[in-house]
Amino acid sequence: MLLGVSMAGGIASAAPEPDATAAAKQPVVGKPDLGWDGCARIQDKLPAFADWPKVKSNIGRNAADERRIAKILSELTLEEKVGQMIQPEIAAITPAEVKQYGIGTVLNGGGSWPGKNKKATPQDWLTLADAYWQASKESRTKIPVIWGIDAVHGNNNVFGTTVFPHNIGLGATQDPCLIRDIGAATAEQVRATGQDWAFAPTLAVVKDDRWGRTYEGFSEDPRITRAYGYEATRGLQGDNPRGIGSDGVIATAKHFMGDGGTTKGKDQGVNASSKADMINTHGQGYYGSLAAGAQSVMISFNSWTNEEQGIKEGKLHGSKLMVDEVLKNKMGFDGLVVSDWNGHGQVDGCTNASCARAVNAGIDVFMVPHEWKAFLTNTIAQVNSGEIPIARIDDAVTRILRVKLRSGLFEAKKPSEREHAGKADAQRAKDIAREAARKSQVLLKNDKRVLPLSPRSKVLVVGKSADSMQNQTGGWTLTWQGTGNTNADFPNGTTILGGLKGALGEANVTFSEKADNVDPSKFDAVIAVIGETPYAEGTGDIGKRSLEAAKLFPEDLAVLDKVAGKGAPVVTVYVAGRPLHVNKELNRSDAFVAAWLPGTEGAGVADMLVRGWHTGFGYQGKLSYSWPKAACQTPLNAEQKDYDPLFRYGYGLRNWETGNVGKLDETSPESCSPPGGGTAEEDLEVFVRKDIKPFKGFIGSPENWGGTEIGPDGTAAHASISVEPTDVSVQGDGLKTTWNGTAPGQLYMQAPAPGEDLRGYQNANGALVFDVIVGQAPANRTVISTHCGYPCQGEVAGTKLFTDLPIGVKQTVKIPVSCFAEKGLDLEAVNTPFLVYTDGAFQASFANVRWVPKAAADPDAKKCSDLT
Repeated sequence: MLLGVSMAGGIASAAPEPDATAAAKQPVVGKPDLGWDGCARIQDKLPAFADWPKVKSNIGRNAADERRIAKILSELTLEEKVGQMIQPEIAAITPAEVKQYGIGTVLNGGGSWPGKNKKATPQDWLTLADAYWQASKESRTKIPVIWGIDAVHGNNNVFGTTVFPHNIGLGATQDPCLIRDIGAATAEQVRATGQDWAFAPTLAVVKDDRWGRTYEGFSEDPRITRAYGYEATRGLQGDNPRGIGSDGVIATAKHFMGDGGTTKGKDQGVNASSKADMINTHGQGYYGSLAAGAQSVMISFNSWTNEEQGIKEGKLHGSKLMVDEVLKNKMGFDGLVVSDWNGHGQVDGCTNASCARAVNAGIDVFMVPHEWKAFLTNTIAQVNSGEIPIARIDDAVTRILRVKLRSGLFEAKKPSEREHAGKADAQRAKDIAREAARKSQVLLKNDKRVLPLSPRSKVLVVGKSADSMQNQTGGWTLTWQGTGNTNADFPNGTTILGGLKGALGEANVTFSEKADNVDPSKFDAVIAVIGETPYAEGTGDIGKRSLEAAKLFPEDLAVLDKVAGKGAPVVTVYVAGRPLHVNKELNRSDAFVAAWLPGTEGAGVADMLVRGWHTGFGYQGKLSYSWPKAACQTPLNAEQKDYDPLFRYGYGLRNWETGNVGKLDETSPESCSPPGGGTAEEDLEVFVRKDIKPFKGFIGSPENWGGTEIGPDGTAAHASISVEPTDVSVQGDGLKTTWNGTAPGQLYMQAPAPGEDLRGYQNANGALVFDVIVGQAPANRTVISTHCGYPCQGEVAGTKLFTDLPIGVKQTVKIPVSCFAEKGLDLEAVNTPFLVYTDGAFQASFANVRWVPKAAADPDAKKCSDLT
């Protein structure tokens, strides 16, 4: 079996915690059975547990370490202990402050680099790492600081680094040894720039592909996630039972737990799983990773709530049950538990600057990027007042010290003098990345054996992703969202177009991105490279929109229409982070390859398109996610009743098979939402970290009342009004809007005419809901309105509403839809569901704008009479 089991029971639904007798029968998992290649095997069937198993870690306790920890702990002041628990962002803390406050860890977020320089060299990274390390060694405690980084598919924040395929592609390889090798290569990359800690692997078992982090999960199948969790951790940390060697870095099993199972695939949403599903589906990756000795676990943003089964944990950052009782006690994890970016601030009763509940729940290290000084001060005060027991602080610091000792940091040299420091990206990493790109591809269609192409073929290459390093590397690459990158940002990488030129010769490859003014019949084949554009957490959620690729990316279908049936076979390469409804694209293709997000080695994609030694016996990848047959067919997973995908989980043509796809149905609905005339049941998201189609954000003023669209960077400016991105609830989720009072202005979200039928939200007693942080109260008349094509509108007074809100504190505002209807809004044609206008100076940050069914009945909803 994959992980050794001493006892296994049947699956049970949510139930009270077992008594002492039941606990004695707790199952135990440990080192896996290995295949002939020395790697964990993906099992045909996993054992079902009735309760959380104890996980036997590859790294055991060391008595000498424990004595040393106790001595160090006894010598620390309370301030120094809490300092070890704080993790600021590098842009918000200096080395001098690390020394002054005894800070234990630092991090850099996605898109954060030394000196804010995107092209920072390995030496630049090492210089800053040395500065932090030296500062910590000069502090009174002399406890070395550790630096964590989101190295999720290679050391992807660093300019010039080889980036591996994202996890969805790696899941298709079904090759645990490859996962181990990628982990080891990533550890060397991280060591090269001076970090000690990688926030990987992601162990989400993804159950709804509308989730914007789908590509971060290896599979919808927990069997793959469990085996990969073991090998990814073993690769990152090494296989030393005493700790982490000079080649390894601290691995992080994340996000604990259930992030891939949220309702409707909503990022940071609610997982409504039963206890049995949480144990036997979402827990599996952790059993593998912890058995391999993972030294840190990151808590998930999601909630766990299932009212019918009495599960009311809410945000997991505040769940003592899951963090302390399950992870630390039942599963036996003795490493450190780290929060996600300000995740504690989402817990009821907490803010980014204060959260005793999350400390008491068992979190040891708090990722407080910017408000870390206030968090430190508040936590110390909460210990002194008795709100947080000192024993909880001691447990946290004990775990932090334990991991630092196991990592060898107390005896280590400064980062620039350690193993692998400053070394250029190894050729081994490029070779592994290219191999991974080859193995991760899945051949879905191959009519008349179009593939492989002859190495003497003359081809036309089209499509927006053919020559785009940004699109083929995806999110979490140099920048947080993976946007704003150019090919020049990847000097050591190869696009798919570049790979084809290498395989066929430049003279035999013609590139026309939009297929304009070219005759396909003059070529042996057309290769169309299409798919998604980059996104990361939150912004990648599809929500209620159709899964149809032709609606999400109409430019791809337009290109295929120009080349299909024009005298040359069409080979489509699909570059994306999840399966989408691509019936139209498949119908226009003679061959169709899912290349996922292949990373910087686009040549690995070309290797499989062109006959040669690389192609071997042909494509070997198998779908680790089910592929939808219809545009609204989600969630879609192999274990469901009436399972009816277009391509089943595990599908993949091999050895140049032709398959039998046939002509596919191209009909699809405009939206996956119910008609507006009924009763709405789901939130209508308008702005949630980004514009939600069909709505777009604008500002207006006398300078341009027609509206200036807010750019993809979250900025826009007129003389009297400006917008910039900010944090309201989570990283980069808000629009900080400043009216300087020189002229009136408005911020608004608008869809093209004729608008949306939103009568269902009035029928459902819905409300316009948004989060806001007021920075400066309005100095003059301010209104909140919704429009049905101006001057058709409904408007309520907002001056007193915003003036009454506390300055600098996040608040959620709920305005009944009926208030706007009473003022003249035609709900059958709403084109502007949110608008804030003021005549004078005002500053506020807005986030999470949506229309919510039943919210008008909430106790904190405004009354229409209060808004006149």
